[in-house]
Amino acid sequence: MLKRLRTYASFVRFSHSVFALPFALVGVLFASRYTPVTLGRVGWIIAAMVSARAAAMGFNRLLDARYDALNPRTVAREMPRGTISNLQATVFVGCWSLVFVGVTWKISALCFALSPVALVIVFWYSVAKRYTAYTQLFLGLAMAVAPVGGWLAAGGRAGWEPWLLGVAIGMWVAGFDVLYACQDIDFDRNQGLRSIPVRFGVPRALWISRGMHVLTVVALVALATVTGLGPVYLFGVGAVATLLVYEQSLVRADDLSRVKAAFDLNGYVGFLYLATTAVAVYVG
Repeated sequence: MLKRLRTYASFVRFSHSVFALPFALVGVLFASRYTPVTLGRVGWIIAAMVSARAAAMGFNRLLDARYDALNPRTVAREMPRGTISNLQATVFVGCWSLVFVGVTWKISALCFALSPVALVIVFWYSVAKRYTAYTQLFLGLAMAVAPVGGWLAAGGRAGWEPWLLGVAIGMWVAGFDVLYACQDIDFDRNQGLRSIPVRFGVPRALWISRGMHVLTVVALVALATVTGLGPVYLFGVGAVATLLVYEQSLVRADDLSRVKAAFDLNGYVGFLYLATTAVAVYVG
């Protein structure tokens, strides 16, 4: 049983939940400045984020199983190896989608009404690379749902905070996914799949990624103006900017050997931003 759970956790890269979840919780933090938020509600919000991501990732693996089996980089994934079948993956996606919808019902009627829209957005990324070169922007959009959802789920209403957070996480995720996609440029071209690196080539794609990360920092700084948070918050933004600069320095057009190391750095970005923002909100 434990081995099976590990297989499914690996199937959806459960550890990568650290990318969107901290930004969703920052959305909750900002909303809590206007509306009291209970620990119980925070628990439901975390459950919603985890279940939506599990469904979206499972859908991605199911839809891409044929390509994963052909790509040397992904051939060891669970579906190409046969440890998870098409039927099991389909049931997995269906179950987690139902869990997500059920959890949103526990949060609020508004979140429940918007849950199908959220699922369509997070599922579309897996389809996008068959139709558009701007696949990475659609992944950014899918992840931008997290802070907006966190804000709404916590009772937030009109305000700039969720939208600036959405821009920040969207550009951040799209930026590092451009770096990640550079690894598969030859494979994607051979298979007729589309991406920013395929469309523009690796050198220009790297500059596009850097521009996206600049926009991330700009959006986070703009939040300081909107929220009135002070030095602690800005220190956190500076630390995030430093990590992003280092991440970009690891990848060059003539050397993609450290893309994985650059990608893994992103696991620290969200938690660093969440921790410093929490201190700024509750202490500052």
